[in-house]
Amino acid sequence: MDKNTVTGFVLIAGVLIGATYLSQPSAEEKAAYEKQQKEMQAKAAAAKKKQEEKAAKAEAESLIATVDSSKCFFAYSNGEGSQVYLKNDKVKVGINTKGATVSFVELEGKFKDQQGKQVKLLTPETSQMSFTIDGKNEIFSSSDYVWDAVEQTDSTVTMQIAAPDGGKLIVDYRLLKDSYMLDFNIKAENMGKYLSTNSDKINILWTDSCRQQEKGFDFENRYSYLQWREKGDDTDDLSANSNDKEEPEYAIDWVAFKNQFFSCVLIGHEDFNKASFSSEVLTKNTKTLKYYKAMMTTKLDPTGKEATHMQMYMGPNDFHLLQATNDLGTIKTDLELEELVDLGWPLLRWINRWFVLNIFDWLTGLGLSMGIVLLLLTLIVKAAVYPATKKSFLSSARMRVLKPKVEELSKKYPNKEDAMKKQQEMMGLYQQYGVSPMGGCLPMLIQMPIFLALFNFVPQAIQLRGESFLWADDLSAYDDIINWGTDLWLIGDHLSIFCVLFAATNIINTMISMKQQSSQMSSEQEQQMKVMRWMMYLMPVMFFFMFNNYSSGLTYYYFINGLITILMMWGLRKTTDDKKLLAELEAYRDKHKNDPKNTSSMAQRLEALQKQQEMMRQMKNKK
Repeated sequence: MDKNTVTGFVLIAGVLIGATYLSQPSAEEKAAYEKQQKEMQAKAAAAKKKQEEKAAKAEAESLIATVDSSKCFFAYSNGEGSQVYLKNDKVKVGINTKGATVSFVELEGKFKDQQGKQVKLLTPETSQMSFTIDGKNEIFSSSDYVWDAVEQTDSTVTMQIAAPDGGKLIVDYRLLKDSYMLDFNIKAENMGKYLSTNSDKINILWTDSCRQQEKGFDFENRYSYLQWREKGDDTDDLSANSNDKEEPEYAIDWVAFKNQFFSCVLIGHEDFNKASFSSEVLTKNTKTLKYYKAMMTTKLDPTGKEATHMQMYMGPNDFHLLQATNDLGTIKTDLELEELVDLGWPLLRWINRWFVLNIFDWLTGLGLSMGIVLLLLTLIVKAAVYPATKKSFLSSARMRVLKPKVEELSKKYPNKEDAMKKQQEMMGLYQQYGVSPMGGCLPMLIQMPIFLALFNFVPQAIQLRGESFLWADDLSAYDDIINWGTDLWLIGDHLSIFCVLFAATNIINTMISMKQQSSQMSSEQEQQMKVMRWMMYLMPVMFFFMFNNYSSGLTYYYFINGLITILMMWGLRKTTDDKKLLAELEAYRDKHKNDPKNTSSMAQRLEALQKQQEMMRQMKNKK
């Protein structure tokens, strides 16, 4: 092969390679082709799935036609359900004929949602309930049938399904007048042919996606959970912050699907047993808070002589309203529905129940705006704890005027090995002047339960819902006149002005407290407190990020509380004469200088430790 032939082959190969390269599609063309292929594959898969579903549906319909036709209520097994409505001045309840169960609840009157429409607690799209009875040869599930609605009025309806031989399952509903309570009975009539004596229970399945009713999703979620009451005992609940499940082994009076201000409660006259409860936290964008699921059983009389009686409360979590609703309960024990309003731990509950709630009701009854009510409530609470606050301040002031004498002890015992002896003499000094280092702490501890009690009370006071004050359009939700619409880490999508004011007053109060403590400490103690001081300043900043999503009513209360505390401290400082106070302490010392020594338990312990330390030092020196 000569040189020209080789050159020709090389040129031909180059042309072929170049043509192949140039004929390749661009990146855009490749992406378009791949997208087209994916769309074709998706369409093919969808068509195949549709075909499979159609075949499965046809097979299921064929199976139903051959099997269900032998069932006693076969005539009711086909068709779509419709809503039958019961209504009074408080609530509108929808009973779905497909299942004969409550599937719609809308509150009448003042309760509106975020769009200004009536609050809906249950809807057919989010809530499902069914009753199941085990028969001799088949399982009767209420949701399998379209029931007949007979004898209907504005507040009552009877739902029934009838077998060809006269056997019936009947559910009677009655909405009580001027109430949020619904009574209903389930009864088997002439069902001896289909039910055995072992068919003595009804299985209940109830599910609901709890709707978001308030502006603050995260805050409302904290107070939304599945709750139940042990028969004649305390209530219990699932976690509000995470997915949770529980299977109580005891009898239950009622189970509630609860959100911050409203609840749907199923009450069993014959108790609920073999219960299983679960709750799943949903994401913010779903406009639903949690998915609730409750399964349980209750008693059924298969002979038909007695009906199974149950009730449903569907309304606001108003403490006094729930107390009044207890009287409408048909079970023998007190329902204690007011437990749906969580007033805190036993001590906090007692404070809220007998002190805070009564004052709040009295102020609300005066017809004042809720902002003024919270202001007056704060003033009353601060007035109640003022004696303790003053005592705490005076205790700190006595420590402050004795600081020069404490400094002298520090100079007298500069060495670390003398720390015990210095501490012992310091305690003796305080005892001589009648001063207790713990005198400022105890009064503050007395105030803490009231502070925590209001933390539980304010977010659950339904009277604040929808009430505006100053720039806050709803005291039960955060105030967000500054809103940037996008969630940011830690702070969210808004800035709560009341929360900013609360954090600011908290910082000022921390400064006052730190200055007060510094004035009564020795130089050595101040050095030791540096890290603690920075931590105390950091807490108000942390509180700001924690409370930015909380209700404006709560942050407004904390702001007012902090502002009044600042004014009280300023007033007490202005009216306290350090020279006069020191003179009083000197007079106390002179009066009691001849008293028998009465060493405090703290001083005794310090003395014992000092002796032990001295013995160890002597033993060490001997060695």
